[in-house]
Amino acid sequence: MTYALNVDPVDATLEFFMQLDLLKQVERRNRLADGSRRENTAEHSWHLGMAAIVFAAFSAEPIDVGRAVAMALAHDIVEIDAGDTFAYDEGAEAASKQAREETAADRLFGLLPHAQGAHLRELWDEYERGDTPEARYVMAIDRMAPMLLNMAEGGTTWREHGISHDRVVERNRVHIETALPEVWQRAAQRLAAIQSSLDGPDAAT
Repeated sequence: MTYALNVDPVDATLEFFMQLDLLKQVERRNRLADGSRRENTAEHSWHLGMAAIVFAAFSAEPIDVGRAVAMALAHDIVEIDAGDTFAYDEGAEAASKQAREETAADRLFGLLPHAQGAHLRELWDEYERGDTPEARYVMAIDRMAPMLLNMAEGGTTWREHGISHDRVVERNRVHIETALPEVWQRAAQRLAAIQSSLDGPDAAT
């Protein structure tokens, strides 16, 4: 990919900064904990940044917290162009997700001067590969945060899309339990408490 060339570095950074404002317009499927509205990706990214700080003490692996926070804040910037893909989607959106996000990463991180853009792109690629302690940790909290919000407000999004208890466990357990075993134990207890509302006769089919 290419980075901002023949552009004043301050102007290039200002342009990137203003692009980030668009993340506030990207609506996710899950709702806020109080159920009042859907969360946007900027809110999700902020919540993950804080989660990266406060859950670090429970990480199964030693992590660089500063790097994890930066990764948490940067990993969904691509949704400015690519949009949010529903976590449980199994159709065309899921199939095209990687290509859409790669294209978005090229454009958005390419707005920055080389050193800054390359740093953020490195963090994004590292998260996508999932091959470092920080990437595994951020992936765990990325799965955990919407799961906790969904449980707090009663699982409306899961019921709307016919997502069963077992599908929630299948998608999230391997990541959260590996990186944050104590946190997964508590989250699994909370999930079990609402299982009947997901799998009962009133659940979506």
